[in-house]
Amino acid sequence: MPLRRSLIGRLLATSVLIAVAAIAATAWLAAQSTSRAIRQEQGRSLADDKGVYDMLVAYGATHRDWTGVQTLIEARSATIGRRITLTTDDREILADSGGTGSLATVRAAATVDPLRLDQALTGSADRIDERAVGPYKLPRPERDELTQVAQARLSCLRGLQVAGRVADDPSGRPEVQVTSSDFSGVTGLCAAKFYLVTATERRALRDLATMTARCLGLSRGTKLVIGRDFAVEQLSPAAPDRARDLGAGRVRSCIAESRARQLRDYVAPPALLFVTDRGGTAVEPVFRLSRANVLRIVGVTGAVLLATVLLTVLVGRRLVQPLRALTKAAAQPVERSARMPVARDDEIGYLARALNDLTERRERAEAQRRGMVSDIAHELRNPLTNIHGWLEAARDGVTPTGSTVLEVVREEATLLRHIVDDLSDLAAADAGELRLHREPVYAADLVTQVRDSHDTGAARAGVTLTARVAGDPVLSADPLRLRQMIGNLVANAIRYTPAGGTVTVTAAPAGAELEVVVRDTGVGIAADDLPRIFDRFWRADTSRARATGGSGLGLPIARQLAVAHGGTLTAVSRPGHGTTMTLRLPLDPSFRTGGPGLPGRGTVAADDQTGVRLQ
Repeated sequence: MPLRRSLIGRLLATSVLIAVAAIAATAWLAAQSTSRAIRQEQGRSLADDKGVYDMLVAYGATHRDWTGVQTLIEARSATIGRRITLTTDDREILADSGGTGSLATVRAAATVDPLRLDQALTGSADRIDERAVGPYKLPRPERDELTQVAQARLSCLRGLQVAGRVADDPSGRPEVQVTSSDFSGVTGLCAAKFYLVTATERRALRDLATMTARCLGLSRGTKLVIGRDFAVEQLSPAAPDRARDLGAGRVRSCIAESRARQLRDYVAPPALLFVTDRGGTAVEPVFRLSRANVLRIVGVTGAVLLATVLLTVLVGRRLVQPLRALTKAAAQPVERSARMPVARDDEIGYLARALNDLTERRERAEAQRRGMVSDIAHELRNPLTNIHGWLEAARDGVTPTGSTVLEVVREEATLLRHIVDDLSDLAAADAGELRLHREPVYAADLVTQVRDSHDTGAARAGVTLTARVAGDPVLSADPLRLRQMIGNLVANAIRYTPAGGTVTVTAAPAGAELEVVVRDTGVGIAADDLPRIFDRFWRADTSRARATGGSGLGLPIARQLAVAHGGTLTAVSRPGHGTTMTLRLPLDPSFRTGGPGLPGRGTVAADDQTGVRLQ
């Protein structure tokens, strides 16, 4: 393999490139430092300045004056070993950690004003500190009410498999913070339903809207509504030309100015911050490099480059050796099922274990494929053999051609069609191409339809079939697939329940899910067989007699349909005590389940004042 394509060559080229870039950058900076001064940060370091600034902004945002800041400044000064002074614009000292020297000629490190933040220090585009809440501070009763609302929304999100937590913002409002990595298109389902603006916020926002309207020069007949995110929600009468004349930038500027005026009485006044040495001076030293120092840097960097090249070659050889062994083992024919050598407990060792695991999974998949081919051939052979036998008997005159022969042939052909349809459904599910035509489905109607369609079969088998639904829950699903899924479970329960037994179908909401339970008093399933009932073509009857079971595809299809709907299907059974199949499907969050005062089949309307969707 050419050096330019080998791992050693690429690793060497990358290392040399990085080393050359680092050396060039270091040399350039060193050369520049001989002709340009490096200004020392105001105080001891920019990090110290930012820490002091953040501490004072936090205090100013939550206090109306600087009366109690002296203790904080003294503690911070002892930590960083610098003098911290806070003064008015006229340099009248408000608080001082102690030191000598005048500050008359020293430039202030920053102006501490929670309503006009220093963006160079905060690194944020916000000009008003979020901890300055003023009239937006919520009283305890409103916080308690919002806590209940936030917990309700969190429960809604958890029902949609979205993780989150409730945290208070500076105003005391509990907010739901989503912690899931993937929740696109989901959180909106639990947003409008739990949106609430308190009376305190409404009053403050109304005052802010009044001040903003005055800033914009709006007439008295114009209604301006500002939301909790401090953005215009309504400007009436709707005049597009007028709104365009105002301009988005001017509107935002007026909102910010009005908000600053609204909060001014609730925060501390602006103050100048000085971070200096104990003598009250700020020194700006200049560092320069001599010719000897420059030569020394060049020599060291050259040695680093040489060491990098040698180390890269050695490490590359050690890396390539086990990789070549892995490549040799992986290149073996599939029939040999070669295992990768695991020489070390590092990334290459992890790769070898992963390849070994992949080989084992491939072998299991191959065995399952061979078994499934055999099963499919067996299932198709039986009805085809029956059809062929009856047709030959009719042709040879052994059996008279008539309705009996035609009926038998029709039944066997129907069985073949069902098997092919089941295999088609499983193939579509495996390929992720199982199409669902979702629509609102009422659980009561669904369970009733399933019960009615299986009443005749249950009566013929001497089994009592009953169904119960709690409330009127609604879910978004494919009604045909849902009937097929629950119908498979009911048919299976009837098949394995002796005459005189019962099969009960119940459906009830369980949190954000619909729980459908199919319970029978049949023969039950052995503990060793229970984990395999969802395997394809598996039947407890090892003779595979058709009289004791179906094709072995009903339960696998039911589970695939449950997964396609975002649900689960589980089974619990004991021999002689019957079987319980539990199907859990997510309810449609845009509908409420039926209950006292909350009918499940109501109309959906919008409240113009709150924006909350009601049923």
